[in-house]
Amino acid sequence: MFYCRICHSVNTHLFLSLGTTPLANGFLSADQLNDPEPCYPLDMYFCSSCGLVQVGYVVPPEVMFRNYIYVSSTSDTLPVHFADYANEIAERFILSGDDWVAEIGSNDGCLLKGFRKHNIRTLGIEPATNIAKIARDNGVETLNDFFCERVAKAVRAEKGPAKVLIGNNVLAHIGDLPDVLAGLDIILKPDGVAVFEVPYLVDLMEKLEFDTAYHEHLSYFSVGALQNLFKLSRMRLFDIKREKVHGGTIRVYACRENASYSRQPAVDQLIALERERGLESLEAFLTFGEQVRQLKKDLVDLLRNLRSRGARLAGYGAPAKGNTLLNYLDIGTDLLDYIVDKSPHKQGLYTPGMHIPVLPVDKLLSDQPDFVLLLAWNFADEIFRQQKQYIDQGGAFIVPAPSPRIVPENREGQYLSRLSASGKA
Repeated sequence: MFYCRICHSVNTHLFLSLGTTPLANGFLSADQLNDPEPCYPLDMYFCSSCGLVQVGYVVPPEVMFRNYIYVSSTSDTLPVHFADYANEIAERFILSGDDWVAEIGSNDGCLLKGFRKHNIRTLGIEPATNIAKIARDNGVETLNDFFCERVAKAVRAEKGPAKVLIGNNVLAHIGDLPDVLAGLDIILKPDGVAVFEVPYLVDLMEKLEFDTAYHEHLSYFSVGALQNLFKLSRMRLFDIKREKVHGGTIRVYACRENASYSRQPAVDQLIALERERGLESLEAFLTFGEQVRQLKKDLVDLLRNLRSRGARLAGYGAPAKGNTLLNYLDIGTDLLDYIVDKSPHKQGLYTPGMHIPVLPVDKLLSDQPDFVLLLAWNFADEIFRQQKQYIDQGGAFIVPAPSPRIVPENREGQYLSRLSASGKA
Protein backbone atom coordinates (compact mmCIF):
# COMPACT_ATOMS: atom_id res chain seq x y z
CA MET A 1 0.00 0.00 0.00
CA PHE A 2 1.27 3.49 -0.80
CA TYR A 3 -0.01 7.04 -1.19
CA CYS A 4 -1.58 7.98 -4.55
CA ARG A 5 0.53 10.57 -6.35
CA ILE A 6 -2.51 12.75 -7.13
CA CYS A 7 -4.81 12.62 -4.10
CA HIS A 8 -2.46 11.04 -1.50
CA SER A 9 -5.09 8.45 -0.62
CA VAL A 10 -4.06 5.02 0.63
CA ASN A 11 -6.95 3.47 -1.32
CA THR A 12 -4.54 2.03 -3.88
CA HIS A 13 -5.11 -1.53 -5.07
CA LEU A 14 -2.64 -3.85 -6.82
CA PHE A 15 -4.16 -5.40 -9.96
CA LEU A 16 -1.16 -6.49 -12.05
CA SER A 17 2.40 -7.41 -11.14
CA LEU A 18 4.86 -7.48 -14.04
CA GLY A 19 7.70 -8.73 -11.88
CA THR A 20 11.02 -7.13 -11.03
CA THR A 21 12.60 -5.69 -14.16
CA PRO A 22 15.49 -3.49 -15.30
CA LEU A 23 14.83 -0.02 -16.68
CA ALA A 24 13.11 -0.34 -20.03
CA ASN A 25 15.57 2.00 -21.76
CA GLY A 26 18.61 0.57 -19.99
CA PHE A 27 20.22 -0.90 -23.12
CA LEU A 28 23.62 -2.48 -22.64
CA SER A 29 26.85 -2.53 -24.58
CA ALA A 30 28.63 -5.86 -25.10
CA ASP A 31 31.12 -5.15 -22.31
CA GLN A 32 28.27 -4.51 -19.83
CA LEU A 33 26.51 -7.84 -20.32
CA ASN A 34 28.15 -9.46 -17.30
CA ASP A 35 27.65 -6.46 -15.01
CA PRO A 36 24.85 -6.50 -12.41
CA GLU A 37 21.67 -4.86 -13.72
CA PRO A 38 19.61 -2.84 -11.24
CA CYS A 39 16.03 -4.14 -11.22
CA TYR A 40 12.94 -2.64 -9.65
CA PRO A 41 9.38 -3.82 -8.90
CA LEU A 42 6.92 -3.13 -11.72
CA ASP A 43 3.46 -3.30 -10.16
CA MET A 44 0.30 -1.51 -11.31
CA TYR A 45 -2.20 -0.03 -8.87
CA PHE A 46 -5.63 1.59 -9.13
CA CYS A 47 -6.60 4.44 -6.79
CA SER A 48 -10.29 4.09 -5.97
CA SER A 49 -10.38 7.65 -4.58
CA CYS A 50 -9.33 9.63 -7.69
CA GLY A 51 -9.17 7.01 -10.47
CA LEU A 52 -5.44 7.22 -11.20
CA VAL A 53 -3.69 4.07 -12.42
CA GLN A 54 -0.05 4.13 -11.39
CA VAL A 55 3.17 2.21 -10.90
CA GLY A 56 4.00 1.81 -7.24
CA TYR A 57 7.81 2.00 -7.22
CA VAL A 58 9.38 5.30 -8.29
CA VAL A 59 12.91 5.19 -9.69
CA PRO A 60 14.70 8.56 -9.24
CA PRO A 61 14.28 10.59 -12.47
CA GLU A 62 18.00 11.40 -12.57
CA VAL A 63 18.64 7.67 -13.03
CA MET A 64 16.18 7.35 -15.92
CA PHE A 65 16.32 10.57 -17.91
CA ARG A 66 19.73 12.23 -17.74
CA ASN A 67 20.97 10.10 -20.63
CA TYR A 68 18.16 8.94 -22.89
CA ILE A 69 17.95 7.07 -26.18
CA TYR A 70 14.38 7.65 -27.37
CA VAL A 71 14.32 10.17 -30.24
CA SER A 72 10.96 11.35 -31.60
CA SER A 73 12.15 11.87 -35.18
CA THR A 74 13.14 8.21 -35.65
CA SER A 75 9.55 7.34 -36.57
CA ASP A 76 8.00 8.47 -39.86
CA THR A 77 4.62 8.84 -38.15
CA LEU A 78 5.50 11.25 -35.34
CA PRO A 79 6.98 14.11 -37.42
CA VAL A 80 3.75 14.25 -39.46
CA HIS A 81 1.66 14.09 -36.28
CA PHE A 82 3.70 16.86 -34.67
CA ALA A 83 3.56 19.12 -37.75
CA ASP A 84 -0.25 18.96 -37.71
CA TYR A 85 -0.21 19.45 -33.95
CA ALA A 86 1.90 22.63 -34.17
CA ASN A 87 -0.34 24.05 -36.89
CA GLU A 88 -3.44 23.48 -34.78
CA ILE A 89 -1.94 25.13 -31.68
CA ALA A 90 -0.66 28.09 -33.67
CA GLU A 91 -3.96 28.72 -35.41
CA ARG A 92 -6.15 28.15 -32.36
CA PHE A 93 -4.30 29.88 -29.52
CA ILE A 94 -1.51 32.18 -30.71
CA LEU A 95 -3.07 35.62 -30.94
CA SER A 96 -0.30 38.22 -30.70
CA GLY A 97 3.32 38.73 -31.63
CA ASP A 98 4.66 38.36 -28.09
CA ASP A 99 3.00 34.98 -27.51
CA TRP A 100 5.43 32.10 -27.20
CA VAL A 101 5.28 28.34 -26.65
CA ALA A 102 7.09 26.18 -24.11
CA GLU A 103 7.35 22.40 -24.31
CA ILE A 104 8.41 20.21 -21.41
CA GLY A 105 10.07 16.92 -22.24
CA SER A 106 10.67 18.38 -25.69
CA ASN A 107 13.01 15.59 -26.84
CA ASP A 108 14.81 16.45 -30.10
CA GLY A 109 12.57 19.46 -30.85
CA CYS A 110 10.49 17.62 -33.45
CA LEU A 111 7.26 19.37 -32.41
CA LEU A 112 8.70 22.82 -31.75
CA LYS A 113 10.23 22.98 -35.23
CA GLY A 114 6.67 23.12 -36.56
CA PHE A 115 6.17 26.60 -35.10
CA ARG A 116 8.94 28.14 -37.21
CA LYS A 117 6.73 28.80 -40.23
CA HIS A 118 4.34 30.68 -37.94
CA ASN A 119 7.21 32.86 -36.63
CA ILE A 120 6.37 31.87 -33.07
CA ARG A 121 9.09 31.82 -30.43
CA THR A 122 9.60 28.53 -28.61
CA LEU A 123 11.59 27.03 -25.77
CA GLY A 124 12.11 23.34 -25.17
CA ILE A 125 12.78 22.07 -21.64
CA GLU A 126 14.42 18.65 -21.89
CA PRO A 127 16.12 16.79 -19.00
CA ALA A 128 18.20 14.35 -21.10
CA THR A 129 21.55 15.99 -21.78
CA ASN A 130 22.27 14.02 -24.96
CA ILE A 131 18.79 14.63 -26.43
CA ALA A 132 18.85 18.34 -25.54
CA LYS A 133 22.07 18.63 -27.54
CA ILE A 134 20.38 17.03 -30.57
CA ALA A 135 17.58 19.60 -30.31
CA ARG A 136 20.03 22.49 -30.12
CA ASP A 137 21.91 21.10 -33.11
CA ASN A 138 18.53 21.15 -34.90
CA GLY A 139 18.25 24.86 -34.15
CA VAL A 140 15.65 24.51 -31.37
CA GLU A 141 16.35 26.60 -28.27
CA THR A 142 16.42 24.08 -25.44
CA LEU A 143 17.00 24.28 -21.70
CA ASN A 144 18.55 21.12 -20.29
CA ASP A 145 16.62 20.65 -17.05
CA PHE A 146 13.61 19.03 -15.41
CA PHE A 147 10.53 21.26 -15.48
CA CYS A 148 9.43 22.27 -11.98
CA GLU A 149 8.47 25.33 -9.95
CA ARG A 150 12.10 26.49 -9.77
CA VAL A 151 12.64 26.26 -13.53
CA ALA A 152 9.30 27.92 -14.27
CA LYS A 153 10.27 30.94 -12.16
CA ALA A 154 13.62 31.27 -13.93
CA VAL A 155 12.11 30.94 -17.42
CA ARG A 156 9.33 33.44 -16.71
CA ALA A 157 11.84 35.95 -15.32
CA GLU A 158 13.84 35.73 -18.55
CA LYS A 159 11.13 35.36 -21.21
CA GLY A 160 7.88 36.44 -19.61
CA PRO A 161 4.83 34.19 -19.32
CA ALA A 162 4.03 31.67 -22.05
CA LYS A 163 0.74 31.55 -23.92
CA VAL A 164 0.91 27.76 -24.38
CA LEU A 165 2.74 25.03 -22.52
CA ILE A 166 2.86 21.63 -24.22
CA GLY A 167 3.80 18.24 -22.86
CA ASN A 168 3.66 15.06 -24.93
CA ASN A 169 3.96 11.70 -23.20
CA VAL A 170 5.51 13.52 -20.28
CA LEU A 171 2.86 13.68 -17.52
CA ALA A 172 3.09 9.92 -17.18
CA HIS A 173 6.83 10.22 -16.46
CA ILE A 174 6.55 12.64 -13.55
CA GLY A 175 6.66 11.46 -9.95
CA ASP A 176 6.17 14.86 -8.29
CA LEU A 177 3.08 16.05 -10.14
CA PRO A 178 2.27 18.90 -7.67
CA ASP A 179 5.69 20.48 -8.33
CA VAL A 180 5.06 20.43 -12.09
CA LEU A 181 1.58 21.89 -11.66
CA ALA A 182 3.02 24.67 -9.50
CA GLY A 183 5.42 25.44 -12.36
CA LEU A 184 2.52 25.39 -14.79
CA ASP A 185 0.70 28.00 -12.71
CA ILE A 186 3.78 30.23 -12.72
CA ILE A 187 4.78 30.03 -16.37
CA LEU A 188 1.39 30.52 -18.08
CA LYS A 189 -0.32 33.79 -18.92
CA PRO A 190 -3.71 34.39 -17.26
CA ASP A 191 -5.36 33.26 -20.52
CA GLY A 192 -2.69 30.65 -21.18
CA VAL A 193 -3.39 27.07 -22.18
CA ALA A 194 -1.74 23.80 -21.20
CA VAL A 195 -1.90 21.07 -23.84
CA PHE A 196 -0.88 17.53 -22.95
CA GLU A 197 -0.93 14.30 -24.90
CA VAL A 198 -1.11 11.17 -22.77
CA PRO A 199 -1.77 7.51 -23.56
CA TYR A 200 -5.47 6.94 -22.91
CA LEU A 201 -6.45 4.47 -20.23
CA VAL A 202 -9.50 3.32 -22.20
CA ASP A 203 -7.27 2.23 -25.10
CA LEU A 204 -4.78 0.60 -22.75
CA MET A 205 -7.55 -1.49 -21.20
CA GLU A 206 -9.42 -2.39 -24.39
CA LYS A 207 -6.29 -3.31 -26.37
CA LEU A 208 -4.45 -5.00 -23.47
CA GLU A 209 -1.54 -2.57 -23.83
CA PHE A 210 0.06 -3.80 -20.61
CA ASP A 211 3.53 -3.35 -22.07
CA THR A 212 3.12 0.43 -21.94
CA ALA A 213 3.79 -0.04 -18.22
CA TYR A 214 7.42 0.53 -17.32
CA HIS A 215 9.29 2.51 -14.71
CA GLU A 216 9.38 5.72 -16.76
CA HIS A 217 5.57 5.58 -17.05
CA LEU A 218 4.44 6.22 -13.51
CA SER A 219 0.84 7.21 -14.28
CA TYR A 220 -1.90 6.08 -16.70
CA PHE A 221 -4.66 8.61 -17.18
CA SER A 222 -8.39 8.58 -17.61
CA VAL A 223 -10.17 11.89 -18.21
CA GLY A 224 -11.61 11.61 -14.71
CA ALA A 225 -8.14 11.31 -13.17
CA LEU A 226 -6.86 14.23 -15.26
CA GLN A 227 -9.71 16.41 -14.02
CA ASN A 228 -8.69 15.63 -10.46
CA LEU A 229 -5.07 16.37 -11.27
CA PHE A 230 -5.64 19.81 -12.81
CA LYS A 231 -7.86 20.87 -9.92
CA LEU A 232 -4.69 20.86 -7.81
CA SER A 233 -3.53 24.00 -9.64
CA ARG A 234 -6.98 25.58 -10.01
CA MET A 235 -7.21 24.59 -13.65
CA ARG A 236 -9.93 22.81 -15.62
CA LEU A 237 -10.19 20.74 -18.78
CA PHE A 238 -12.06 22.47 -21.57
CA ASP A 239 -11.44 20.24 -24.59
CA ILE A 240 -10.13 16.79 -25.54
CA LYS A 241 -9.23 15.06 -28.80
CA ARG A 242 -8.61 11.35 -29.29
CA GLU A 243 -5.60 10.52 -31.44
CA LYS A 244 -4.43 7.18 -32.86
CA VAL A 245 -0.74 7.77 -32.21
CA HIS A 246 1.03 5.45 -29.72
CA GLY A 247 -1.82 2.96 -29.74
CA GLY A 248 -4.42 5.43 -28.48
CA THR A 249 -3.79 8.90 -27.07
CA ILE A 250 -5.83 11.82 -25.80
CA ARG A 251 -4.81 15.43 -26.28
CA VAL A 252 -6.22 17.45 -23.40
CA TYR A 253 -6.56 21.22 -23.20
CA ALA A 254 -6.57 22.91 -19.80
CA CYS A 255 -6.95 26.52 -18.70
CA ARG A 256 -7.34 28.42 -15.44
CA GLU A 257 -10.68 28.00 -13.69
CA ASN A 258 -11.75 31.57 -14.49
CA ALA A 259 -10.55 31.63 -18.13
CA SER A 260 -13.09 32.21 -20.90
CA TYR A 261 -12.63 28.93 -22.80
CA SER A 262 -15.91 27.04 -23.11
CA ARG A 263 -16.07 23.41 -22.03
CA GLN A 264 -16.50 21.28 -25.14
CA PRO A 265 -18.85 18.25 -25.26
CA ALA A 266 -15.91 15.86 -25.82
CA VAL A 267 -14.89 16.15 -22.16
CA ASP A 268 -18.18 14.87 -20.77
CA GLN A 269 -18.55 12.34 -23.58
CA LEU A 270 -15.30 10.64 -22.60
CA ILE A 271 -16.14 10.75 -18.90
CA ALA A 272 -19.40 8.96 -19.76
CA LEU A 273 -17.43 6.41 -21.82
CA GLU A 274 -15.17 5.71 -18.86
CA ARG A 275 -18.16 5.12 -16.59
CA GLU A 276 -19.62 2.78 -19.20
CA ARG A 277 -16.34 0.82 -19.26
CA GLY A 278 -16.38 0.51 -15.48
CA LEU A 279 -13.14 2.44 -14.98
CA GLU A 280 -14.32 3.86 -11.68
CA SER A 281 -14.21 0.46 -9.98
CA LEU A 282 -11.47 -2.03 -9.14
CA GLU A 283 -13.25 -4.95 -10.81
CA ALA A 284 -12.43 -3.78 -14.35
CA PHE A 285 -8.73 -3.68 -13.50
CA LEU A 286 -8.69 -7.10 -11.86
CA THR A 287 -10.26 -8.48 -15.05
CA PHE A 288 -7.56 -6.70 -17.07
CA GLY A 289 -4.89 -8.43 -15.00
CA GLU A 290 -6.43 -11.84 -15.71
CA GLN A 291 -6.55 -11.07 -19.44
CA VAL A 292 -2.88 -10.06 -19.46
CA ARG A 293 -1.87 -13.31 -17.78
CA GLN A 294 -3.79 -15.25 -20.44
CA LEU A 295 -2.12 -13.21 -23.20
CA LYS A 296 1.26 -14.09 -21.72
CA LYS A 297 0.47 -17.80 -21.92
CA ASP A 298 -0.94 -17.60 -25.46
CA LEU A 299 1.96 -15.61 -26.92
CA VAL A 300 4.68 -17.72 -25.30
CA ASP A 301 2.94 -20.90 -26.47
CA LEU A 302 2.80 -19.56 -30.04
CA LEU A 303 6.48 -18.59 -30.10
CA ARG A 304 7.61 -21.88 -28.57
CA ASN A 305 5.47 -23.87 -30.99
CA LEU A 306 6.93 -22.06 -34.00
CA ARG A 307 10.46 -22.41 -32.64
CA SER A 308 9.98 -26.14 -31.99
CA ARG A 309 9.06 -26.54 -35.66
CA GLY A 310 12.33 -24.95 -36.72
CA ALA A 311 11.09 -21.42 -37.41
CA ARG A 312 13.63 -18.63 -37.22
CA LEU A 313 12.25 -15.76 -35.13
CA ALA A 314 13.32 -12.15 -34.69
CA GLY A 315 11.81 -8.99 -33.21
CA TYR A 316 11.01 -5.63 -34.77
CA GLY A 317 11.54 -2.48 -32.75
CA ALA A 318 13.35 -1.89 -29.49
CA PRO A 319 10.94 0.48 -27.72
CA ALA A 320 10.70 0.65 -23.95
CA LYS A 321 7.35 -1.16 -24.10
CA GLY A 322 9.01 -4.03 -25.92
CA ASN A 323 11.33 -4.61 -22.99
CA THR A 324 8.39 -4.83 -20.59
CA LEU A 325 6.92 -7.54 -22.82
CA LEU A 326 10.21 -9.41 -23.24
CA ASN A 327 11.00 -9.43 -19.53
CA TYR A 328 7.47 -10.24 -18.33
CA LEU A 329 7.14 -13.11 -20.81
CA ASP A 330 10.77 -14.21 -20.31
CA ILE A 331 11.50 -14.04 -24.04
CA GLY A 332 15.22 -14.17 -24.71
CA THR A 333 17.59 -15.44 -27.37
CA ASP A 334 16.15 -18.91 -26.92
CA LEU A 335 13.14 -17.60 -28.87
CA LEU A 336 14.30 -14.46 -30.73
CA ASP A 337 17.65 -14.48 -32.51
CA TYR A 338 17.84 -10.68 -32.62
CA ILE A 339 15.80 -7.49 -32.78
CA VAL A 340 15.99 -4.82 -35.48
CA ASP A 341 15.43 -1.12 -34.89
CA LYS A 342 15.76 2.06 -36.96
CA SER A 343 17.42 4.07 -34.21
CA PRO A 344 21.22 4.27 -34.52
CA HIS A 345 21.24 5.03 -30.78
CA LYS A 346 20.11 1.44 -30.07
CA GLN A 347 21.84 -0.52 -32.82
CA GLY A 348 24.80 -2.53 -31.56
CA LEU A 349 23.39 -2.68 -28.03
CA TYR A 350 21.53 -5.40 -26.13
CA THR A 351 18.08 -5.26 -24.58
CA PRO A 352 17.91 -4.83 -20.80
CA GLY A 353 17.26 -8.02 -18.89
CA MET A 354 16.97 -10.45 -21.80
CA HIS A 355 20.16 -9.35 -23.61
CA ILE A 356 18.87 -9.73 -27.17
CA PRO A 357 21.13 -7.98 -29.73
CA VAL A 358 19.69 -4.95 -31.56
CA LEU A 359 20.65 -4.75 -35.24
CA PRO A 360 19.87 -2.43 -38.19
CA VAL A 361 16.55 -2.96 -39.96
CA ASP A 362 18.14 -4.13 -43.23
CA LYS A 363 19.03 -7.36 -41.41
CA LEU A 364 15.44 -8.52 -42.07
CA LEU A 365 15.97 -8.68 -45.83
CA SER A 366 19.46 -10.13 -45.69
CA ASP A 367 18.44 -12.83 -43.20
CA GLN A 368 14.70 -13.26 -43.98
CA PRO A 369 13.56 -14.80 -40.65
CA ASP A 370 10.30 -16.73 -40.86
CA PHE A 371 8.43 -14.68 -38.25
CA VAL A 372 9.06 -11.33 -36.59
CA LEU A 373 7.53 -10.38 -33.24
CA LEU A 374 6.29 -6.80 -33.58
CA LEU A 375 7.41 -5.03 -30.42
CA ALA A 376 6.76 -1.54 -31.82
CA TRP A 377 3.09 -2.38 -32.46
CA ASN A 378 2.04 1.27 -32.17
CA PHE A 379 3.70 1.86 -35.56
CA ALA A 380 2.34 -1.34 -37.14
CA ASP A 381 0.90 0.21 -40.31
CA GLU A 382 4.08 2.20 -40.94
CA ILE A 383 6.26 -0.87 -40.39
CA PHE A 384 4.14 -3.10 -42.63
CA ARG A 385 4.50 -0.54 -45.44
CA GLN A 386 8.23 -0.21 -44.94
CA GLN A 387 8.72 -3.99 -44.82
CA LYS A 388 6.56 -4.88 -47.82
CA GLN A 389 9.49 -6.63 -49.51
CA TYR A 390 10.13 -8.78 -46.43
CA ILE A 391 6.44 -9.77 -46.36
CA ASP A 392 6.31 -10.36 -50.14
CA GLN A 393 9.28 -12.72 -49.81
CA GLY A 394 7.35 -14.89 -47.37
CA GLY A 395 8.00 -13.19 -44.04
CA ALA A 396 5.33 -12.56 -41.42
CA PHE A 397 4.80 -10.44 -38.33
CA ILE A 398 3.38 -11.56 -35.00
CA VAL A 399 1.27 -8.80 -33.42
CA PRO A 400 1.18 -9.53 -29.67
CA ALA A 401 -1.99 -7.81 -28.41
CA PRO A 402 -4.87 -7.76 -27.68
CA SER A 403 -4.44 -11.41 -28.69
CA PRO A 404 -1.52 -12.84 -30.68
CA ARG A 405 -2.12 -12.85 -34.43
CA ILE A 406 0.03 -13.41 -37.50
CA VAL A 407 0.13 -10.89 -40.38
CA PRO A 408 -0.53 -11.93 -43.13
CA GLU A 409 -2.99 -14.27 -41.45
CA ASN A 410 -2.33 -17.23 -43.79
CA ARG A 411 1.44 -17.21 -43.28
CA GLU A 412 1.62 -19.79 -40.48
CA GLY A 413 -0.24 -22.32 -42.65
CA GLN A 414 2.07 -21.58 -45.57
CA TYR A 415 5.10 -22.11 -43.35
CA LEU A 416 3.79 -25.47 -42.11
CA SER A 417 3.02 -26.51 -45.70
CA ARG A 418 6.61 -25.75 -46.70
CA LEU A 419 7.84 -27.85 -43.79
CA SER A 420 5.58 -30.72 -44.80
CA ALA A 421 6.73 -30.56 -48.41
CA SER A 422 10.36 -30.64 -47.31
CA GLY A 423 9.73 -33.56 -44.97
CA LYS A 424 10.65 -31.52 -41.87
CA ALA A 425 7.17 -31.24 -40.36
